[in-house]
Amino acid sequence: QVQSVESGGRLVQAGGSLRLSCAASRRTFDTYAMGWFRQAPGKEREFVAAISWTGVSAYVADSMKGRFTIFKDSPKNTIYLQMNSLRPEDTAVYYCTAALRGGMGPTDFDSWGQGTQVTVSS
Repeated sequence: QVQSVESGGRLVQAGGSLRLSCAASRRTFDTYAMGWFRQAPGKEREFVAAISWTGVSAYVADSMKGRFTIFKDSPKNTIYLQMNSLRPEDTAVYYCTAALRGGMGPTDFDSWGQGTQVTVSS
């Protein structure tokens, strides 16, 4: 299981912004690609974004591209998910994850944090 602590989730109005944080162990942060998934009630867990351990490569799911950005802060061992123009359908538990077996494609992530709740009101 990934050793990380997520924070930043809360209730926000549609159109607003949130920044989620995930503080990981130094080893995880410096070794593995990390990312974010989300799971809405009654739905499958959904890939959101990923960033390589170097921070050079990053990508966001097509449905969220242009609104969400992933980036990392090396001195803080922390990755962030900046979410803008939030919509009610973005309501979900957001999970920080690491690709502990290598890679950085959506199917490479299988180790999860505890999640942080994001609720977007209309």
